[in-house]
Amino acid sequence: MRFSDRHFIVTGGTSGIGLATAQRLIAEGGRVLATGRSPDHIAEAQAALPGATILTHDAADPDATATLIDAVRDFAPQGLDGAFLNAGIGRFKTLDAIDADEFDAHFDLNVRAPMLQAQALSPVIKDGGAILLIGSGTVGGGRADALVYAASKSAIRQAARSLATQFAPRGIRVNVVAPGATETRFHTRGGMSDADLSAYKAKVSKAVPLGRLGKPEDVAGVACFLLSDDAAYVTGSEYRVDGGLTMA
Repeated sequence: MRFSDRHFIVTGGTSGIGLATAQRLIAEGGRVLATGRSPDHIAEAQAALPGATILTHDAADPDATATLIDAVRDFAPQGLDGAFLNAGIGRFKTLDAIDADEFDAHFDLNVRAPMLQAQALSPVIKDGGAILLIGSGTVGGGRADALVYAASKSAIRQAARSLATQFAPRGIRVNVVAPGATETRFHTRGGMSDADLSAYKAKVSKAVPLGRLGKPEDVAGVACFLLSDDAAYVTGSEYRVDGGLTMA
């Protein structure tokens, strides 16, 4: 029960990796404020996260940040112990198919949102707490269709290091968890057809040393480690959860 009586926010916490992490936090005694914007996902989260506070929130909208902070203050009057800034988007398009809107969609949600949220949450995160960002195993690779998505996640890798320096005087740790291919609805939402997705999963599973795609719970386990006191001397780091696919 590493998280007994501790308070956490998980953005994008109503589906996939965010939902699995919120479930793990609650299972270990934590209290969770989970955000999302899909009515279907919110309904699922309300059933899957007993006792959690669920907030409808569009992380890409900077004007919604004030509402988020008000909700956090109500949820955790004494302050947050940790924040998993997990909300994100990933669409897979090659150079010939991208446009300005594609850049804006990815960088507004994947980069601008967690940076502005970290800024706004700073006063309500306890000294000695933790901030966790969501990266991607596509960073450092060469997938042509991950051009914009991987670029946005590369920005997160660097931002985490700068934030780790910024928050270090308060003992607040900042890290990144970077999933590889994981069994969520991420790739379907990203525009892959069923046939392309099936072929992609088969190809990746064969290439992964551990022989399978990841599960949301695999990533949640590492996320919770980084949010816990077990990682008290870890900051500015990126932990890849990809079955060894990108091991150096």
